[in-house]
Amino acid sequence: MPSLRDVLKNCSTLRITAGGHRVEQTVARELSDRLCPGAAIQESGDLTAPAGTVRIAVVSDPTVAAQLEKRLSEHQQWMMVRVRTGAGVELTASAPHLLFAASAALAEDWIDHPAEEFARGKASFPAFQRLRPSYDSFLTQHNRTVEGFDAEEHIRNLARMGFSHAEVNALAFALPFEQGPKGEVLHRFYTYCAALDQFVWSRLNRGIYDFDYLQANLNLLKRNADLAEKYGMRSGMTCFEPRSVPDRLIERYPMLRGARVDHPIRSWHPRYNLSIAHPVVREHYAEMMEKMVRAVPQLDYIAVWSNDSGAGFEYTSSMYVGRNGGGYVIREWKGDREIAEAAASNMMRFQKLLRDAGRKVNPHFRSLMRFEAFAVEHDFVWEQMEEGIDFETASIAARGWEVEYQHPSYSDRKAPAGTALFHQFDDREREALAELRAKGSDADVWFWPGGVWNHEPLIGIPFPQLVYEKLRALAAQGVRSVAYSGGTTPRSFAPYNINEELIGAFQRDPELDLTAFLTDRATRWIGKGLAADLTAIWQLSDQAYRAFPVPVQIYSGWGVWYRLLTRPIVPDIEKIAEQDREYYEEFLLAPPHNRCRIDFRYDVGFDLISPADAMKCLERINANVMPRVEEARAAAQRLLAAAKDEHARATATDLADRMTALWCWYRNQRNVTAWIAGVHTYLESSDEKVRKQSRKILHDMVLDEIENTRELLSLWKASRTQWMILSAVGETTFIYYKNLGEHLERKIALMKGHENDEPYVDPDFMWRVEGINWEPR
Repeated sequence: MPSLRDVLKNCSTLRITAGGHRVEQTVARELSDRLCPGAAIQESGDLTAPAGTVRIAVVSDPTVAAQLEKRLSEHQQWMMVRVRTGAGVELTASAPHLLFAASAALAEDWIDHPAEEFARGKASFPAFQRLRPSYDSFLTQHNRTVEGFDAEEHIRNLARMGFSHAEVNALAFALPFEQGPKGEVLHRFYTYCAALDQFVWSRLNRGIYDFDYLQANLNLLKRNADLAEKYGMRSGMTCFEPRSVPDRLIERYPMLRGARVDHPIRSWHPRYNLSIAHPVVREHYAEMMEKMVRAVPQLDYIAVWSNDSGAGFEYTSSMYVGRNGGGYVIREWKGDREIAEAAASNMMRFQKLLRDAGRKVNPHFRSLMRFEAFAVEHDFVWEQMEEGIDFETASIAARGWEVEYQHPSYSDRKAPAGTALFHQFDDREREALAELRAKGSDADVWFWPGGVWNHEPLIGIPFPQLVYEKLRALAAQGVRSVAYSGGTTPRSFAPYNINEELIGAFQRDPELDLTAFLTDRATRWIGKGLAADLTAIWQLSDQAYRAFPVPVQIYSGWGVWYRLLTRPIVPDIEKIAEQDREYYEEFLLAPPHNRCRIDFRYDVGFDLISPADAMKCLERINANVMPRVEEARAAAQRLLAAAKDEHARATATDLADRMTALWCWYRNQRNVTAWIAGVHTYLESSDEKVRKQSRKILHDMVLDEIENTRELLSLWKASRTQWMILSAVGETTFIYYKNLGEHLERKIALMKGHENDEPYVDPDFMWRVEGINWEPR
């Protein structure tokens, strides 16, 4: 009985549509290179596939699809492989991105299946109409300098998984154009979510940015969009807007100054954007948006993030420095409701302006807005939603940042949105979505199946059950458009990434059986004899994360930014000399007057966690997380010992290294939590027994973190697995560099002998001014 591989080997002609989609050529070339050796590529005017040929086609007309196969007309999106008796192979799909996904499924999943299995046509009907990255960490955002990154491999992988869009607006340079005074950190945020004015200019700001700078950025964006088109995908942008502009533009047009948008502790120089309430500024944005879409016609959307990272909407309540702006939104001495309504109307006018400018070129162009920051303006924004203006959000039913879902393991904790632990999506979302759609709008809903905001800087960490539960919940509530927050991981970095394999499989089949899928992938990767052991480790890793209480989300989500792996963790950090701390403080997300430099409990005025809650989280990590991750690590080592052939050993080695890295990561998180619990319980208590217990916690924490760092250093020196994100250019606040091993060695040396230090934090740390000796009165 011939297999699909056998049939393809005998195909000498690959037929594509005359004047058809570019992805047809891409698929034909891949088939010619891999499965149909030496086959000629020819253009064809019909969909027939005679014996010895493969017909490759995007069939977007429902009438034609029905003629091809009646059941296809019942679905908006589909992809199909068919091998008619006595004929060739038909590889067809309703959309360009699905054609490549179908070809990937053919080559990777179905190639050795019997050909007769495809006689009636093997059709798949995608779970989601749109699947796209949001904040693509590797391609466009803070990890884009990662060593060994191949943009085409990355984009091809998106298409392989069934993504419909790629995010394309990256800066061409490792560092942003924006700079600031020595010692401040705000300018570092301009490296991601690059704004429109980093790619094109208008008549208003012509010459503010060097033309060669803009050209380089635009050329990179075009390259990304071109690669996306090659693999059948459309493109989009994620921008912080309205973002601040250089001072010299405001000096040129002082009457156009908008809101102050910087953070008063992270910045030492005020940043202002332009007032989008002014018609000249609106024309400036309309011109830039239209120019962008004319330069890159593949663009389908712009997603606007705001009120963060040097961007903000005037007079909205969540501005870092408080409600403020120019003189054109609302006059002074108005009440909260009037201000909120005026601010919301100004926001919505801006979103509609972007949509309308884009639609001068692309009639389907969308303007999306990230919504959490606007709880006070929520109702006024909701009233004005309309076709082509969509939300990008974790929860449609939520108001603001508070997402009312329970942590998967603890009834007294909320599910932390922004992580895979927010694995639910219930009926109230369907109701809100229906109301939104009645206005002509829709929502792109986030999910978080990767390393970014879960275990960063680690990559390839398995938690497939959590991913599956989220995908099932999204599909059950009728979500049409989903956004992979943080973006995918290149396969060359994590070749056995079960989370992402699951996403691609679920996109093809929303009725996917998880157990059968995991068994299938494990069998492929390590063999039938060890498949059950591999799936058991994946589930242990999932269970460990499911039990993680997330004591401080900015530390588990952005631990690199706070240098948790490389900075000493001792009871009194200032027992270590300032000059000895420079190696990590230079990149720490904290200027010299931010208490976070010496106190893990606080950051920019936020009290991140109480000592009592930290103590509870510490107990839960010790009882529920560490035993599971230790078991997973030990099981991975046993799996490696049992793997005999080269293929199995490659899989087992990859997993063993990632489980060791994960074990070190959880220990580091636990020890930071122990620091907060121990130091602040000691400082706040007068009970000697309690203080003694706190000293014991900190003593053990120091010794454990020293040993943990040694374990991580050993992995760093010995492993060839790419288990973490690492820059090819240099260390920044957002990414480590090749000198990580040196930093780990320095951390160990600096921590030695500090296990018995008395806990202390200077409560007046933030009032210090360099070069001035000052004592509080």
